Amino acid sequence: MNDAPRQRARDVRFLILDVDGVLTDGSLYLGDDGQQYKAFNSRDGHGIRMLADSGVQIGILTGRRSQVVEHRCRDLGIQHIVQGRRDKLDALGGLLEAAGVGIEHTAYMGDDVVDLPVMRRAVLAIAVADAHPLVREHAHYITRAGGGRGAAREACEFILEAQNNLQAALAPYLE
Repeated sequence: MNDAPRQRARDVRFLILDVDGVLTDGSLYLGDDGQQYKAFNSRDGHGIRMLADSGVQIGILTGRRSQVVEHRCRDLGIQHIVQGRRDKLDALGGLLEAAGVGIEHTAYMGDDVVDLPVMRRAVLAIAVADAHPLVREHAHYITRAGGGRGAAREACEFILEAQNNLQAALAPYLE
C-alpha cells in the first residue's frame, strides 16, 4: 500500500461518492416509459456499511437525479445525499456542513472530469480504474476495480485498513 495515500486515508471522516461510473458501471438503462434503471454491486454496498460502522460518514454527490439512487441510499443508511447538481463544487459546502466535517477530513471518489473540482480539494481523491485519464492523473489512489465492479468496496477497505479498522470490520465473519 502506497504510504502517501494511506497517510491521507487516516484522516478521512467523510467519504463522498459519485454514482454513475463509481457505484455503477456508468450505463444508463431507460425503459420505454422513461423509467431509469441502474445496477449496483452488492459488495460495494457491504463495504460502505463496514466503513460507516467504523464511524466514517458516507455521502452521495451526483449530477443526475434518480429515485433509484434514493432507494439505494435508504437501503445502505446513507443520509447525506445531493442529487441533480452538475456543479459539484457548488454543492460541496452544504454537504460538508450537513455532515459537520471539513474538507481536510473528506475523501471523494469519482470517475469523470466533472468530479475534478471536488477531488482536487479533498484530503483523499480516489478514482476508479476505468476513470477518465485526467481524473486518474489527479487521484491519490486509483482502484484496481472499475466503477460498479467493486471499486467502492476497494476504496472503503483501503480507508478501513489505513485507519487500522479493517480486521475488526471483517472479524464477525471469521467467528
